Amino acid sequence: MARTDNAGDVLLAGPAIRAVAAHATGTVVLAGPNGRAAAELLPGVDRVLCWRTPWIDPEPPPLTHEHATRLIEMVREVAPDQALILTSFHQSALPLAALLRLAGVGRIAATSNDYPGSLLDVRHTVNEDVDVPEPERMLALARAAGFEPPPGDDGLLAVRHPLPEVGHLTGPGGYVVVHPGASVPARAWPAGHCAEAVRALAEAGHRVVVTGSPGETALTAYVAGEHAVDLGGRTSLAELAGVLAEADAVVVANTGPAHLAAAVATPVVSLFAPTVPAARWAPYGVANVLLGDQHAPCRGSRATICPVAGHPCLSSVTAEQVVEAVRRLTAWEGEIGHLTVKEEAS
Repeated sequence: MARTDNAGDVLLAGPAIRAVAAHATGTVVLAGPNGRAAAELLPGVDRVLCWRTPWIDPEPPPLTHEHATRLIEMVREVAPDQALILTSFHQSALPLAALLRLAGVGRIAATSNDYPGSLLDVRHTVNEDVDVPEPERMLALARAAGFEPPPGDDGLLAVRHPLPEVGHLTGPGGYVVVHPGASVPARAWPAGHCAEAVRALAEAGHRVVVTGSPGETALTAYVAGEHAVDLGGRTSLAELAGVLAEADAVVVANTGPAHLAAAVATPVVSLFAPTVPAARWAPYGVANVLLGDQHAPCRGSRATICPVAGHPCLSSVTAEQVVEAVRRLTAWEGEIGHLTVKEEAS
């Protein structure tokens, strides 16, 4: 199976991967370098191959003979009977299908509204004008290829257990995580707003933990200030999953840790820029409150840098709204996955 973009995208592929794994003698996932650690966390995955995909990776390498040959040789060594290529609506599966054909894969399935010729054995088509959550979109391909989910599988996101013990980093569970970073700037809540929210959450009586990648340590230090535990750059992805699993709620933009929180069943305050549809990409299967102006001018632009002065879709969200969203989530006593409250900032 292939899903070669970011960690969040790979986590969203989990239900489809479990469906295939339930019927296979072994499941190999082809991931990109940004998604490899997430693939290694997924139940049902036996092995992970890593290859940077020139038509999908945000920092694409040139597609040279040598680069293509490396993939072909990796796949030939594994010798899969069949492959499923998992993509989003704006990605083409056909270039990878061509390389997998050259690697000798006998049966290839993918979602493609473009004519695939002999590249696909199972061509699944969808109405891209209808917003379907990404996990369901990918699971539909698995079903089209003949892989039904195993009995009792709830179709939600999941990670392998046990997760690493993280009490030495966070103290006891029952805190609120604020994750200020995002995979692209257009999806990030302004750093000053994040710092205000941390202070407001602390003043409301919450213990706050701030998380981030090794490249975000200056950001997390600023956001944490004197009011929160700063874990910027101090966790692996598996440890971050452990941190999120022990939290009461997670405050995060539309980025990988939002989906990681969903995979450990922790409620999410989703600071969601409408550059992509929330109906496709909002935290899946967990209680969540969606904040941000979903009708802002950037809607549907897929922009990586905000095209609107002042970043109004998220800069209009206040710390007080976040505190109230956390209050509502921590007071929620209903079934996980059945509370979705959209609050569009004015």
